[in-house]
Amino acid sequence: MTPIHSAPTQTAAASTAARARFRDLLAAEWIKLWSLRSTPWAFGISALAIIGINVNAAIADYNNYPNYPQGTKDLFVPIWAMRDAFTVGAGMVLMLAAGSIGALTLVSEYSTGQIRTTFAAVPARRSVVAAKLAVVTAIMLVYGAFVAAASFGVTQAILSGRHIGLPLDYPGSLRATAASALLAPVCALIGMGLGALIRHTATSIVTITGVLLLLPSLINNRNEWSAALLHALPRGAWDRLTEVGDSPVPVLYPATITEAWIVYAAWPLAAAAIATVVVHRRDL
Repeated sequence: MTPIHSAPTQTAAASTAARARFRDLLAAEWIKLWSLRSTPWAFGISALAIIGINVNAAIADYNNYPNYPQGTKDLFVPIWAMRDAFTVGAGMVLMLAAGSIGALTLVSEYSTGQIRTTFAAVPARRSVVAAKLAVVTAIMLVYGAFVAAASFGVTQAILSGRHIGLPLDYPGSLRATAASALLAPVCALIGMGLGALIRHTATSIVTITGVLLLLPSLINNRNEWSAALLHALPRGAWDRLTEVGDSPVPVLYPATITEAWIVYAAWPLAAAAIATVVVHRRDL
């Protein structure tokens, strides 16, 4: 009896998949993401935290600048002025928030069982994953551009009160702002890739925290191999791309700007490929 009942079901599913266009999948993924109550809160709170951390650093330097020794004042423009726009603390919040949101867009469907309904309606799993990747990338690009532009604009406006702010056309400013904006989609896609592999919410978040935040903090750049490993991580690439001016301390094994951009491209491409292959091949 089983083949008799399953055949029409499979035929109906295939017919539904044939009717589903990619823009329909994009709309479905958009609705699923924003139907979660936590989504607006996650974007709003993390954006306020990121901008707030950077603004707080700029205000502190604005107030303390007259008391800084001359050596610090000589290095402030452009090194410390740019670091106020994109502080390490704010960068860590951005990486954790983006990576977690990216993972949850996939893991949450597995944890609730909604993924079975999704694939019953659209058996073409790779198309579903491609739609998720496209929606998350677009949203995270807008989110990253907003927090990066706001952080740079507000912090440099504050520092301009002491005539130590940087304009956007200062050499390296546009690159640092673009790198900070792209950090959000880069980390979100890494989160999706890890989420596809792990499929467990808590373990995915812990792994993302370890890869994006803890691992770079445990590696130094005093040896060639450890420096190469650090440069190959998203945090190391972001640090290099947001650096402007000459470092006040000697760097034995520096990464080039080109190498940092390659790292920025390689991680999300690899994560997207892993998510697509794993979701397509593994059982639900």
